Amino acid sequence: MITKITGNLLATAEAAVTIDVPPFEYEVLVGDYTRRQLQAEVGKTVRLHTLDYIDGNAQGGRLTPRLIGFQTLPERQFFDLFCSVDGVGVKKALRAMVRPVHELAVLIEQQDAKQLSALPGIGPATSERIIAKLRRKMPRFALMVARDEVEATMDAATGVVADTFDALLALGHSEADARQLIDEAMESGKKFKDTEALLTAIYQKSH
Repeated sequence: MITKITGNLLATAEAAVTIDVPPFEYEVLVGDYTRRQLQAEVGKTVRLHTLDYIDGNAQGGRLTPRLIGFQTLPERQFFDLFCSVDGVGVKKALRAMVRPVHELAVLIEQQDAKQLSALPGIGPATSERIIAKLRRKMPRFALMVARDEVEATMDAATGVVADTFDALLALGHSEADARQLIDEAMESGKKFKDTEALLTAIYQKSH
């Protein structure tokens, strides 16, 4: 399984990008939001976290391996969860990825079926299933910030925030309380290298 690809971005198309990793060129499927983010990166070196899947069916006689690309690891993890909902699947999930992951996560967490059902390929019935299955798994993704608001350290920072959120829940805090504590600690703009550093800052601030 290919989990990450780094190479020169040759082109962006409607639903895919082409990445040059000599001696190969890879077509990587991307959601619309990711495609828009990558348009300005053509000709530059990019890194995408990837999932692979087999397109087609054995009865039809044609099976095609496909790669799907994401700019961050949490985005890939979110997509994996999104695909697991009954009636969604890979193709429908890709069509729906027209907004940043943290925005989609907030919609699910807040049970906003109206806005979810407005996503391409997602109707009212599917949005209700998405909310029912994923609502409790969304807080760590809802904490993400838009990629263009931070520098390239986002992957690491997002991981620290997500792990700290899980740690606070384990310590007995509610989801709402954990989010508030993390938000208050992050307001300083300080970078936290690991979960321990962020937890220390949270408890210093709350005492």
